[in-house]
Amino acid sequence: MGRGRLRIYLGAAPGVGKTYAMLAEAHRRVERGTDCVVAFVEHHGRPRTEALLHGLEQVPRREIAYRGGVFTEMDVDAVLARRPAVALVDELPHTNIPGSRHPKRWQDVEELLTAGIDVISTANIQHLESLGDIVESITGVRQKETVPDEVVRRADQIELVDMSPEALRRRMAHGNVYRPDKVDAALSRYFRPGNLTALRELALLWVADRVDAYLNRYRSEQEVSAIRGSRERIVVGLTGGPEGQTLIRRSVRLAEKGAGGQVLAVYVSRSDGLASASPKELAVQRSLVESLGGTFHHVKGEDIPSALLEFARGVDATQIVLGASRRRSWQYVLGPGVSATVAHESGPDLDVHIVTHDAAGRGRGLPRRQRSRLGGPRLAAGWLVGVAGPLLLTLGLASTGGGAGPAYETQLFMAVTVAAALLGGMWPALTSAAVGSLLLNRYFTSPVHTWTFTDPGNAFTVLVFFAVAAAVASVVGLAARRTRQAARLRAESETLSLLAGSVLRGDTSLEALLERVRETFAMESVALLERAGDAGPWTCASGAGTARPVARPEDADVDMPVGDRLTLALTGRVLPAEDRRVLGAFAAQAAAVLERRRLVGEAAEARRLAEGNRIRTALLAAVSHDLRTPLAGIKAAVTSLRAGDVEWSREDRAELLAGIEEGTDRLDHLVGNLLDMSRLQTGTVRPVLRETGLDEVVPTALGGVPEGGVVSDIPETLPMVTVDQGLLERAVANIVGNAVRHTPSGTPVLVSAGAVGDRVELRVADRGPGLPDEAKDAAFDPFRRYGGAPPGAGAGLGLAVARGFVEAMGGTVTAEDTPGGGLTVVIALPRTPDRRPERPAAPAA
Repeated sequence: MGRGRLRIYLGAAPGVGKTYAMLAEAHRRVERGTDCVVAFVEHHGRPRTEALLHGLEQVPRREIAYRGGVFTEMDVDAVLARRPAVALVDELPHTNIPGSRHPKRWQDVEELLTAGIDVISTANIQHLESLGDIVESITGVRQKETVPDEVVRRADQIELVDMSPEALRRRMAHGNVYRPDKVDAALSRYFRPGNLTALRELALLWVADRVDAYLNRYRSEQEVSAIRGSRERIVVGLTGGPEGQTLIRRSVRLAEKGAGGQVLAVYVSRSDGLASASPKELAVQRSLVESLGGTFHHVKGEDIPSALLEFARGVDATQIVLGASRRRSWQYVLGPGVSATVAHESGPDLDVHIVTHDAAGRGRGLPRRQRSRLGGPRLAAGWLVGVAGPLLLTLGLASTGGGAGPAYETQLFMAVTVAAALLGGMWPALTSAAVGSLLLNRYFTSPVHTWTFTDPGNAFTVLVFFAVAAAVASVVGLAARRTRQAARLRAESETLSLLAGSVLRGDTSLEALLERVRETFAMESVALLERAGDAGPWTCASGAGTARPVARPEDADVDMPVGDRLTLALTGRVLPAEDRRVLGAFAAQAAAVLERRRLVGEAAEARRLAEGNRIRTALLAAVSHDLRTPLAGIKAAVTSLRAGDVEWSREDRAELLAGIEEGTDRLDHLVGNLLDMSRLQTGTVRPVLRETGLDEVVPTALGGVPEGGVVSDIPETLPMVTVDQGLLERAVANIVGNAVRHTPSGTPVLVSAGAVGDRVELRVADRGPGLPDEAKDAAFDPFRRYGGAPPGAGAGLGLAVARGFVEAMGGTVTAEDTPGGGLTVVIALPRTPDRRPERPAAPAA
């Protein structure tokens, strides 16, 4: 008896239709004659899902008594006794009621699979155990019912059930997912478009990763070395030359022809450091490929074709795009070139595109590899010509009989020496001159076949030949050194120009600058070290690289001081002296960026102080205006009552006393808010946190609201919150008072609460004019009033104080639109952890 097969319908979000898809598949299998039963399916009161259950055999569920209630779970024994070919088991991550055979439903499914029964099940992406933290950061809800990723990965088939956020929200609005009384809360909380889009992306990425893992496992098990990518991955080989931008754009067009194509630009450098390619051109090409949606990679390898192919196979590339060679025709005698080598060695698993461009065949100009000495192949060719050339020339002249005269032979040997100088420099040329002089003396000057001279003119000719050859070699070597120096200076100038451009643009990323230093000089790590005094300990201000940065300049391979208290420390190799000039420029720029970063911090502190000054100025304005109004009313009422020449009636005296009480209350409220704002600004608010229920705090906070102005819906079953009760009362009172002022007369403000994950949300919804999106956050700034508040209505501190108090307790205050018009202020408070054992979620009836 073999193991059963598992098929999972994976939903991108609740309500996308995974249970519906599972039931539809069951009907198709029944029509084909498959023995298929419903082991456990929950339709949640959805009519269309419930209709699909008709016509399918359902195994009776097992009833379990728990805490005074009766719940139903899948009867594993009944399914095993029935032994169908296929069993439908909904909600794979479900937690079973205590008393069941297994704690989790996926364990029930494992038992069915072990018994040889095929299972079709469902799960949502947010229930995967490894994604719990990510889902919580997206939605703010911690999923308590999860399934191990390995259980889902082992499934024989996974089908993603997806739906656009707009379509899912329409389904919910039509009542196809939740009951109508729950739709508004769900749409404004969990099922916001941003949450659904993020969950959808998470599901697609998870399924795509599983496809790649399956492909790699298949290739490993079947010993398949060929690349069979399900999407186009195009590797672009860059040299830092002018053709790079053409290659990148062509590769992007190729990627757009396929579904989900990916472009990876790669630059292969040897361990040359600075003299590898133009940093300016590479920076432009990197910016271009990233702006077009691709990625840039910098790898190192002495053999460029092998490194390029190794990188392409490592990322499962399907195509390689290279530019036509910029070498001239005669240069092909030195080798086939990178493009031809890659095309020859790529094999059948990689398509190689050779793209023509304007610079093809026009030469490279400066040598591509600008090193402190000639390259190995060229130096070997110089020595070969310098040593073997005179010997071969001697054999050739001897075979033709010679006799043309010493002057003729001397010119031929001079040509060989010049060729050796052009290829290998001075020492191969001097060797060629020495060997040529000896051969001229022995074989072409009389007496021949001896090392002596009988004619002084012949001796003079040989000596002049050697001197001229040495001079030519010296001149050619000097020209080669000047060419290399010019190329190096050009590379340095481009690097310094790029550095100066970053200074002018005001780039302040110290880490990016140090990473550029590391790439430019081919180092393992770079660290900017600083110390407080001349003899103080060194500390690392910032670092970059694969290796751990050093802690002292003495431990580095290269250190570049910047003053007495800063130094740039590099590890990886020892730099030649000529590279330190550019390194010094980088070190000075790093010091400037560090200083700029600190100045930015000081500027932020200055802005904070300026904001404090602004608040103090606004405070004076509030004292001079908002506080004066109630004081003036109190003064007028008291003066009237004290007047001896007027006889006030009982009703008039009551009205004046009521005005004094109202003005005093307003004055007390304004002064309280001002004092609270002052405490928040000075950081002296110290909340005393304890467990509190919102049903205790909210009624107290609503004590000053006129009767009928607020409708409160605070369930007594809400979890406890950890807050300072006094601060929370003040915050709720301010927010509710603000909502009542902006709500039309006769329309109450709705105050409701609910648990969302590890938080409890208190929502205050009004039916006023609302606020535009750009003003929702600014409404909580001090002394900010919206909605045409009348003079004397307040100093604009209520919402600012409320947010300050709530944030001091670890909560948040945000504003959002009220469905149907108005503004809803949401207070999110930390939930007190449960100390009692958690009761599993009961299935819906």
